[in-house]
Amino acid sequence: MTTIALRDAFTDAIRYWERGRILYNVVLAGIVLGYFLAYLPASGSRVNWELGEGIFLLAVLANVAYCAAYVPDMVAQLSDIRPVWLRFRWVLLVIGVAFAGVITQFIARGMFANA
Repeated sequence: MTTIALRDAFTDAIRYWERGRILYNVVLAGIVLGYFLAYLPASGSRVNWELGEGIFLLAVLANVAYCAAYVPDMVAQLSDIRPVWLRFRWVLLVIGVAFAGVITQFIARGMFANA
């Protein structure tokens, strides 16, 4: 068993999860844009300052929720399962992106379908 310093585990987690955040945001933005385009021209009539504020707020909350991935990552990295975890933590990223994508599509559909 190899021990890892807390600092090294945090550095590794930041390096991995912040790269993943780009994918996460691109997928969620793509879902919102897709629903917006799917419901054109009616969705275009919904574009206003309040909608922009709402989308901004939801994007910030989605990114706060993304930070939840750090908890299991740090626990796993500081445990004996670290070598296995580093090979398979992409599964947590995929599950998290899929879960957030499902939530996003419900919200986006609600924002644009009733336009």
